[in-house]
Amino acid sequence: MDIILAIAVLGGLGLIFGLVLAAASKVFYVETDPRLDQLNACLPGANCGGCGYAGCGAYAEAVLKGEAPIGACASGGNECAQAMAAIMGVKAEAVTRKVALVRCSGDRSYDKDGNLVRGSKIKAEYEGFKDCMAASKVGGNGPISCKYGCLGFGTCTKACKYGAISVKNGVAVVDEDLCVGCMACAAACPRNLIVPVEPGRNVVIACASMAKGAVTTRGCTVGCIGCGLCKKICPEGAITVTNNLAVIDYSKCTNCGLCATVCPKKLIKDSNVENLGDPTVKPMNNPEVKV
Repeated sequence: MDIILAIAVLGGLGLIFGLVLAAASKVFYVETDPRLDQLNACLPGANCGGCGYAGCGAYAEAVLKGEAPIGACASGGNECAQAMAAIMGVKAEAVTRKVALVRCSGDRSYDKDGNLVRGSKIKAEYEGFKDCMAASKVGGNGPISCKYGCLGFGTCTKACKYGAISVKNGVAVVDEDLCVGCMACAAACPRNLIVPVEPGRNVVIACASMAKGAVTTRGCTVGCIGCGLCKKICPEGAITVTNNLAVIDYSKCTNCGLCATVCPKKLIKDSNVENLGDPTVKPMNNPEVKV
């Protein structure tokens, strides 16, 4: 009898509390804009943070309030931007896909036996926590000689939710087919090596060193020395040398590849050229440029 009474009491309490909660939900109900769920449905749900917000839900809410621009979701791309614009009843500019570029070519150096090794020279063995930020604080800008180069401990790979970036021969490399351009990797890189660029570029200057040529040479076998030969040969004026570093303006670049043929470090990569990066390949003899 006591058991039945206890069950009845608990059942009654449960019913009372249920009625109270139901009443409270009606009293304190806050009507939400149905467009919020629609905006969330347009987003990929990766919560990569590339838009500058904590996650897709936060970004959708900011768009609904007019606090964030449509098209900031790199993961969703143009399709996502146009769908969100249709929901909000506005017109959105076409979103151009971007991918990450690691401005370091330290993976294209060879030892005396012809084996591929990292170009940036190692000045000390690092045995601490395998993290780029931690390594950069040790021994004067980290264990490698180039203070601008990739440390290679994979902090960027941990930040990427798409598996688009990996470390090969001590240097981070981006798979453009997997990269969505969220730039979470760039935010994680303590050396600010990673920048967004349009995919499919044939010609790339993958270096961020602003040191003088002699200093760069001492620290890396494939770093830009700011010689300016690429700038002189470019017929479109697409290359400038600022702070000892050659930079390509892709709005002018036609992918002709002439710059790659005269670079004494074979730093400039041209995907149209076979055997690129082999230091045994000599620069093309060009009467207009003195090597």
